[in-house]
Amino acid sequence: QVQLVESGGGLVQAGGSLSVSCTASGRAFTAYDMAWFRQAPGEEREFVAGISWIGGRTNYANSVKGRFTISRDNARYTTYLHMNSLKPEDTAVYYCAAGGRYNRGNVHEYEYWGQGTQVTVSP
Repeated sequence: QVQLVESGGGLVQAGGSLSVSCTASGRAFTAYDMAWFRQAPGEEREFVAGISWIGGRTNYANSVKGRFTISRDNARYTTYLHMNSLKPEDTAVYYCAAGGRYNRGNVHEYEYWGQGTQVTVSP
């Protein structure tokens, strides 16, 4: 069992930067690939970035590649998403997830989810 709690997020102007964090409880955290998804109003939840449980291999959606960076600190049971050059279309609720494969980004594969944190980018 893994419980996930996101923090960070908020309101930022276009072109700005923001970071969100996801802290896990449960010793099994280090055995899971982790990922960030997002969901805008009226839209389906979409993959943003994933990171492997070992080796730090990463995968990004094309829409965020070069702007977002996912990382993890297994000693702190925490996964991070650093977001640069933010655009209004990045506005969404951001969720961290565990239990899927970082390189597939399939929302249906992920077993554990956080409650989400709002990121709003103003024009």
